[in-house]
Amino acid sequence: MIALRVAIVALIACTTAAQAAECPRAGTLGTSRILGVDAARTPRVGLKSFAQTLPLEDHEVVLTFDDGPWPTTTPRVLAALAKECVRATFFLIGKPASEHPELVRRIAAEGHTVGHHTWSHRSLMRIKPAETTEEIDHGISAVETALHGTATTTPGTPFFRFPGFESTPATLDLLQSRGIMVFGADLWASDWDPMSPKQQLKLLTDRLKFARKGIVLLHDPKAQTAAMLPDFLRYLKDNHYRVVHLVPAAPDKKPDPVPSAANLSPAEKRD
Repeated sequence: MIALRVAIVALIACTTAAQAAECPRAGTLGTSRILGVDAARTPRVGLKSFAQTLPLEDHEVVLTFDDGPWPTTTPRVLAALAKECVRATFFLIGKPASEHPELVRRIAAEGHTVGHHTWSHRSLMRIKPAETTEEIDHGISAVETALHGTATTTPGTPFFRFPGFESTPATLDLLQSRGIMVFGADLWASDWDPMSPKQQLKLLTDRLKFARKGIVLLHDPKAQTAAMLPDFLRYLKDNHYRVVHLVPAAPDKKPDPVPSAANLSPAEKRD
């Protein structure tokens, strides 16, 4: 029992007490709260890949977008989020970030969190181990240069997602040793497959009805996603979902524990 409690404590996330800023427009979805997460205590999250996820309450979602920035679609995604005063996390690929640094800065300036997604979206399971560190570091450096004008392999926001969720024990250990948190996801809209925005909305909302909460994965370079997003945000509002914004935990902030399985409600145990 003691060992189990120690393991649970090791999978802790830290909730920032500050609430998200109020939206100046009435009747919007808004961002309900800010969740500060500590990579040292919670190195990996997302139930599709790992044994634990973020300590979200029923009907709370975290919106994440991969593979940007892309000039024809990322602005549409940002506009939809801004209209509803919603903040998200963007896992950016280094190469397009270096080609469109103004979009990287816009994402950050509009209050979103900027994470990392390698340099060129190569599978880190399918390339030589000697190349994986370069793929990770080159991507981080490109995004940091776009954001701050300084090349560094130490990310300002230590959030990372593997292309295709394809990690290896060595790359997981590498990122954990550097204090970089790895994100999987709890559900997604499969927007890598061609479909209409209406079909994508139904697929995503059906999955959310089952999961009831979680880290949602979308892709801002996808035109169907950009077209679907306003309707999805409206669905979240109409069905009383709350959006949680992720940031790195503040130093010296004592974290709140992730609930153990023994303390979950029957509905949560089914998730």
